[in-house]
Amino acid sequence: MYDLTVIIPTFNEEANIRNIVMAVNAVFHENSLHGQILVVDDNSSDNTIPFVHDLQRSHSNVDILVREQDHGLSQSVAEGFSHASSDIIIVIDADFSHPPVLIPRMYDEIRKGNDIVIGSRYMEGGGIRKWPLKRRVISIGATFLGRLLFPDIKDPVSGFFAIKKEVVDNAPLKPRGYKILLEVLGKGTWEKDKEIPFEFIDREVGSSKLKIKTVIEYAQQVADITFYSFANHGSAAWREWKRVFKFGIVGISGIVVNAGILRLLLMAGLSGYLSLFFSISISILNNFLWNDLWTFKDSKKREVTSFWQRLQLFYTVSAGGAVINYGIALLLTYLIGMNIELTNLIGILVGFIWNFFMNRRITWGRTQE
Repeated sequence: MYDLTVIIPTFNEEANIRNIVMAVNAVFHENSLHGQILVVDDNSSDNTIPFVHDLQRSHSNVDILVREQDHGLSQSVAEGFSHASSDIIIVIDADFSHPPVLIPRMYDEIRKGNDIVIGSRYMEGGGIRKWPLKRRVISIGATFLGRLLFPDIKDPVSGFFAIKKEVVDNAPLKPRGYKILLEVLGKGTWEKDKEIPFEFIDREVGSSKLKIKTVIEYAQQVADITFYSFANHGSAAWREWKRVFKFGIVGISGIVVNAGILRLLLMAGLSGYLSLFFSISISILNNFLWNDLWTFKDSKKREVTSFWQRLQLFYTVSAGGAVINYGIALLLTYLIGMNIELTNLIGILVGFIWNFFMNRRITWGRTQE
């Protein structure tokens, strides 16, 4: 039984395959790891497959799986999962975009109890080198969509990651495109994750496979994971949607509290300005308490920040949401001529989105590790 399996998906990688296999093996030996190297190839037309066969003669831990149908990077990695001969799996590109030197650290983080360990380009200490502007823009957009489903993960579309095999053992993966990690996050069984920074280096040899088709497949993947989460409430994506729904319920309760307090204060003879001030303040406090105790009760930030710190952050974010609501309503009403009741509803919706995502990130977001 191997300690870990490193999956290397390939297609026409004759220029890189010898070097990456030797580099991974060197890392194994330097860190006393008994590791399997599993090359999963999409029936390359160059010398990738013969080169791997040649390596197998002198390296008993090198295996190759040649796929003749349904080609694609994600499909290759997913099939590699089922052929891995260990309980810990690491996925790495063949072109040295991902540093093999981080393999031992990923392995150690899994051994410490993490279900998924992600090489992150977008956390402090990470980065991207030699990428043209177009690829940067596409990557940032893809990362943004991924973080809507997994806001605590800074790089949910990384191609460099480690998992416990049990995470994907029963997962109904529908691999497509190049974002297999997002599929694992959305449909795998996991609780604890860890990100470690690395600097992504664009491929030195060979050609990039990024195409418009990849962008379309990614959008389909995000939609599929979203629908999957609605039907499978044990998924990680559903945990986030559940927070959104709870946040919405709390928001509705805040509207009721606001209206009720306003009516009572006006009936008591308090001025309209003061009645509005107190009703809004109390409704924000109501929303904070319910979100702190219910919506985000599992947030680790509650353990390292005080009640008053979180309350202050919540009021600040809510003030921003109120300004957005008011600004959009005025803009659409007086500049475009839309009905004020409709523009107010639009402002409320945009303000809700602002309040959720900003509070999710600032008030109850993941603390720096």
